[in-house]
Amino acid sequence: MKQFNKLTFGLFLFPTMLFAQEMDLSKTIPFDPEVKTGKLKNGLTYYIKKNAKPENKVDLRLVINAGSILEDDDQQGLAHFMEHMCFNGTKRFPKNQLVDYLQSIGVKFGQHLNAYTSFDETVYFLPIPSDNPEKLEKGFQILEDWAFNAVLTPEEINKERGVVLEEYRLGLGAQKRMMGRFMPKMMYNSHYAKRLPIGQKEILENFKPESLIRFYKDWYRPNLMSVIVVGDIDVAQMEKKIIDHFSTYQNPKNEKPRKTFDVPNHKETFVAIESDKEASSAQVQLMYKDAGLPKPTVSVKDMKDEMAEALFSTMINARLDELTNSATPPFTYGYSYHGRTWARTKEAFQSVAMSQEDKQIEALKVLVRENQRAKKYGFTQGELDRAKAEIIAGIEKLYNDRNKTNSENFVSEYQSHFLENEPSPGIEWSYKTVKQILPLIELKDINVFMNGFIKEENRVVILTGPEKEGLKKPSEQEVLNALKVNDAEITAYEDVAIAKGLLKADPKAGTIVRRENNEKLGTKTLYLSNGAKVTYKKTDFKNDEVLFEAVSFGGSNLYSDADMKKVQFANGALAEAGFSGLKLNDINKFMTGKIANVNPYISGTTEGLRGNSTPKDLEYLFQTTYAYFTDLNYDAEAFEAYKQKQSAFYKNMTSQPSFYFQQEFYTYLNKENPRFNGLVPTEKTWAETDYKLAYDKFKERFANAADFEFYFVGNVDDKVIEEYAAKYLASLPSNANKEKAKDLGYRMLKGEHKKVVNKGKDPKSNVTIMYYGDAQYTAKEAFAIQALGEILTIKLVEQLRENESGVYGVGARGSMMKVPYGYYNFNISFPCGPDNAEKLTASALNELQKIIASGPEAKDLEKFKEGELLDFKKESKENRFWLNNFTKAYTNEQTAEEVLKYEDKVNALTAKEVQDVAKKYLTKDKVVGMLMPEKS
Repeated sequence: MKQFNKLTFGLFLFPTMLFAQEMDLSKTIPFDPEVKTGKLKNGLTYYIKKNAKPENKVDLRLVINAGSILEDDDQQGLAHFMEHMCFNGTKRFPKNQLVDYLQSIGVKFGQHLNAYTSFDETVYFLPIPSDNPEKLEKGFQILEDWAFNAVLTPEEINKERGVVLEEYRLGLGAQKRMMGRFMPKMMYNSHYAKRLPIGQKEILENFKPESLIRFYKDWYRPNLMSVIVVGDIDVAQMEKKIIDHFSTYQNPKNEKPRKTFDVPNHKETFVAIESDKEASSAQVQLMYKDAGLPKPTVSVKDMKDEMAEALFSTMINARLDELTNSATPPFTYGYSYHGRTWARTKEAFQSVAMSQEDKQIEALKVLVRENQRAKKYGFTQGELDRAKAEIIAGIEKLYNDRNKTNSENFVSEYQSHFLENEPSPGIEWSYKTVKQILPLIELKDINVFMNGFIKEENRVVILTGPEKEGLKKPSEQEVLNALKVNDAEITAYEDVAIAKGLLKADPKAGTIVRRENNEKLGTKTLYLSNGAKVTYKKTDFKNDEVLFEAVSFGGSNLYSDADMKKVQFANGALAEAGFSGLKLNDINKFMTGKIANVNPYISGTTEGLRGNSTPKDLEYLFQTTYAYFTDLNYDAEAFEAYKQKQSAFYKNMTSQPSFYFQQEFYTYLNKENPRFNGLVPTEKTWAETDYKLAYDKFKERFANAADFEFYFVGNVDDKVIEEYAAKYLASLPSNANKEKAKDLGYRMLKGEHKKVVNKGKDPKSNVTIMYYGDAQYTAKEAFAIQALGEILTIKLVEQLRENESGVYGVGARGSMMKVPYGYYNFNISFPCGPDNAEKLTASALNELQKIIASGPEAKDLEKFKEGELLDFKKESKENRFWLNNFTKAYTNEQTAEEVLKYEDKVNALTAKEVQDVAKKYLTKDKVVGMLMPEKS
């Protein structure tokens, strides 16, 4: 489905009452007047928009309208290789100086600085600070160098081969093998089937530098480029920089035409039934490819059609969701949509489901049946009303936050405009136009879609799943038979009545007995008559967002070992039963058009609820919270349905080598822990699971609201939150008990250990190096060990990736926790080739040893500090940051005011403090885990 909300990436407003008006549907959709756009004489297109969120930052993007589809036969994989080379050295920033410089100004490689290559485009992301003219200028120099001045010497190319081949290695496995077999049917007779962006291993290993240089010269040219600039900037100044940096470059004299590649039509129905011993789940995909090219969105009429298609998609998926939430779900999940295939030039109506391993044919039949039901009977007025309400709610939320939108969202919108001519009319025009369009869309506009989508030609069915003894593989004839539906047996969809509310009765309100203000944090705290405590912070970061979490010490550590094994995998099923006597489908229907979500959880040391809402729908968040505390349903059928869906998801997970390694490694480390029951449920653990006990334990955990602290952050109104807190929280049951986090005394294996796990046929390995143990928690050491992880990551990337070309990605991470006992954990992990695993492990430990012996280099400590301060400036203007701060302060039993000193803490960190934690904790016993292929 083309997302109609791309028109202004969703920033529309719908008033409560919508009145159809006369309008000219033939009018062309205009371009947003707030965006400065233009084209240089050489054909380079640019977009510039001033946007102050986040402050003092700008998102720069270089978009190349060229990807793997344009590669010659001897260049397969080189579009992506070229992307790598742009980070590997340019004229102004040779070798690793580009990444080194950006890290020095706080831009993190991979997290901030990134790129991607697809079939049709290559895109480079560069978010940088905008409050310094020198940094801005350097940013444009980098964009210019990426576009025209990459260093492509044989030495640098050969050095990067190893890194690209490691990325190629990462993609090996069941999915790649099955995809190699079904792709020729899915993209029948198309160039797309032969040009996967990762390319061919033999070419990556052996191509001549001239092949890469040819690709760069042919396709990195001005008339296939766009430069996009969105952020806290001066528009005229940015336009001058674009002209200065890009206008002197010329297109090749005999430029190659930028072809587009079609996906040919076919009369036949193609069926691909693929299986693999390492496949972890069973999937079904049904495709009906369009006969013609995608229809461009040019006029208001086109916009109306896209909105109708969005409503269609919402309604068909609501039906599939109802089936997924039923007592006998036909699949773990299922969805349908009309939209892009792998090719820009071909769209398709597609239905997808994950099923049980032996129920693929049954799942396919359900998808076919639901498509036919929609084709024969269409949808009901109630469904259309709910779909409109759902789309209105989401779009209204985005509109209300139109001045609080992050720059990256705008950048993506203009990229779509450049590459695919997606409209970008801007908020004011869209506001007015959508108000007029939505009431004009009727059932008859939507009920015709299936007639155009469902047909026998251009049809493809793909089944992928596990291969193992005793599991019968479906036949092609069974698949073809499943596509035939007895029309006489198809009945109309029955739209059941919607619930009148979320609660059986209004609770009897309690009172607020005391109020406190914290001027430093900008918080207010309410002490309720039942002992519960509510802390909230009003912010202006988003106009239409309120985030919520309630937390209490206790958790499953208070259960006996025997009880824990019985309930561990049942806890996720509890919310599936619904509340207040309402089933999940009843709740979902009632909540259509309302944005309020709450999810309960029970961890080892705490229990709680997390949620979010708009200010308008905040009461529904409070009602849902009240219902989970007081009126959770007990529904054995819902548990069985949950178990069935989870089994389909997890049953074959250990056939995946990487997961099998994790399971074996952590089973080994936890062999002295009687509570460890595996990472995922098995047939044995499901048989031991006691849903009734899990339900009773949940009721016990949520029996005392006085032991909870409730946190709210966002656009909250004092009077509203006081009213709802008194009505829905002060009325909750409570008692005088106060629970603490319990240390059970169980620990992972102590001592020096090495665990090698052999699994998988591909030449793929994974290395995990762990240090852990008990420690006296201090906030200073916790910060220093976190810094150590990030600083070591910089060195590991330099050594293992850039110098040794042995990995694609590598990382280190350190942390300390205080509750339920003082504990430190530090790990290093990376995927690699089996032949290099031992050598790279030694290299990683050597980089760590350098920091233990001499401390971190001053430049690396500064890189960490710059990155932290840049992230802090952005994140401290987000609601999620503050909510996390409050809950972390609660669980670590420390004051939330510590965050106010964060910048001072970052600036005060010394190399000696980082070296000291490395010496103190990382010279002790370590555990090394290695995944290696199966021995032949």
